[in-house]
Parts: sequence; C-alpha cells; structure tokens
Amino acid sequence: MKTRFLRYLLCAAVVSLSVAALAQSGAQKSFDKLKTLAGSWEGHVSTVPPEADIEGKPMQVTLCVTSMGNALIHEATSAARPDDPLTVFYLDGDRLLLTHYCDAGNRPRMTGMMSPDEKTVEFEFLDLSGGTQYGHMHHAVFTFIDENHHIEDWTYMKPGDKPVRAHFDLVRSK
Repeated sequence: MKTRFLRYLLCAAVVSLSVAALAQSGAQKSFDKLKTLAGSWEGHVSTVPPEADIEGKPMQVTLCVTSMGNALIHEATSAARPDDPLTVFYLDGDRLLLTHYCDAGNRPRMTGMMSPDEKTVEFEFLDLSGGTQYGHMHHAVFTFIDENHHIEDWTYMKPGDKPVRAHFDLVRSK
C-alpha cells in the first residue's frame, strides 16, 4: 500500500514538473522568436478609427537584444509624432512579459504566448502602473511573415475604453 502511494506521488510529481517545463519552454520559445526581430525596421501605420497624426505615416522601429540576452527593447519613432515609446520584453519565471513605457505616462504590462503555428506572439493585458487619464496600451500581436517582414498590431484604449487599433507593416532596413 505504501509503495503504491509513493508511486502515485512520484507520477504526480513528474507530471507537474513536465507541465511546468512545457510552460517555461513555451515562454522561452516565444521570447527567442521575438529576439529574431532584432534590427531596424520601417513601414507605415494604419489606424482604426483613423488617427490623423499617424495614419499612413512612415514609422521606424528598432529592436535590440540587451542585458546578456535577458531583455529585448522595442523603440518606435516617427517624424509625425514627438513621442518615443519604449517596450521591454523579458521572461519572468514561466511567463513572457512586456512592459510598455507609454507617452500617456503609464506602464502597462502584458503576458505573451506564441500561437501553435508559431507565426504570431500575442500579448494580453495584465496590469498597469500609473494613471489612465489619457488611456493605455492594452493588447499587442506580432506576426512573423519572414526574416525581413513582420506585422505589429497594437490596441490602445482611450478613456472610456474606446479602442484605437494601430497596424504596423514593417520591413527590415538593417
């Protein structure tokens, strides 16, 4: 009886560790996929509903792996807007997280997961530091087309939970 119980506990422990290892490897796999985007990118942005100050304007995005491979920094710039938002991607245990340092004065965090076909990494809102007086970033999806082309879809929630969706179609410039 005691042997049977110990076998049961051992099996339960192995299953638990296997599930944890799969979750961790999923986050690591997603993070490694994002790191392949390191470099300089350019393209145009479209928004729904249209936002006149950025609609159709050229954008530059730079992604840089830093901190001995433990972080990926995303910087978006445009001559059309004076802001320069930064997003940092990193692993926190078995989760892939991003923190977006927004021109709205807040820092939303999102959790990410790669799709089963490994063509997208999608980020869902987790929490927020700072106020929401001007709105906040709420959702992001990175779609991998090939090594020189990717798409970013970002959803910004204006006050009153009114979404603005920004679609960046980017090609590698360096």
